[in-house]
Amino acid sequence: MTRIAVVGGGRIGEALIAGLLESGRATKDLVVVEPSAARGAQLAERFKIRVSNSVTEAVVGADIVVIAVKPNVVDSVLTDLSKADLDTGADQVLVSLAAGVTTAHLENKLPAGYPVVRVMSNTPMLVGQGMSVLSPGRYAKPEQLEEVGEMLEAVGKVVTVPEGQMDAVTAVSGSGPAYFFLVVEAMIDAGVGLGLTRDVASELVTQTMIGSAALLEETGQNAVDLRVAVTSPGGTTAAALRELERGALRSTFVEALHAAKQRSAEHGASSE
Repeated sequence: MTRIAVVGGGRIGEALIAGLLESGRATKDLVVVEPSAARGAQLAERFKIRVSNSVTEAVVGADIVVIAVKPNVVDSVLTDLSKADLDTGADQVLVSLAAGVTTAHLENKLPAGYPVVRVMSNTPMLVGQGMSVLSPGRYAKPEQLEEVGEMLEAVGKVVTVPEGQMDAVTAVSGSGPAYFFLVVEAMIDAGVGLGLTRDVASELVTQTMIGSAALLEETGQNAVDLRVAVTSPGGTTAAALRELERGALRSTFVEALHAAKQRSAEHGASSE
């Protein structure tokens, strides 16, 4: 059984732990590093796992070390890691879920040859429906990358891309839930404006989004074909789509994602 050390017991760390235990990809051979005694006690009680307040102690002997902390805390964790009894000849691999922190930055802070994998996940992993995108560093072995992918499948789907595409990934899926929630919010407000109660409008919009996503995934059809199937010539849907196109919805999304990609690149550059 793979031994996993999760550094950071916040929402993302907790989501990963829950997914690993529920999927059977980890058992009691799992440790979380959490500096808050109160939070550590909550995690120990809920998951019946070992909790430590020491990075250097927890990572020794782990096959996978997951950094699930905010980007501004990563260097502190890396400093602690560099003090641990790490064997670069072993199969241990570091997985970073911190946004914008490059593999080069991670490698430069660790012993020479230490394998790392950078991951961009999104918040739906909190309900086991995340999208995690992997980029291996220079020293990560194919079997280690595969093992990391299998671990993250416990909280959703996984793909691998070259690190040069990570800023685009951040713009599309990393930030993507916020775009989705904004559309939901706007549709609910519009429904209220049309005379529906907020509760009814919320239920209509939420289930429509859930059902549409399921239709897209389960039928294998692309979004264009599914949209056309709903759009009768001269009908209500066509009238609504015409207004959305008049409001430059497509070009606005293009510009928005370009802006997100640019900001992601800036954050990455500032971390070096």
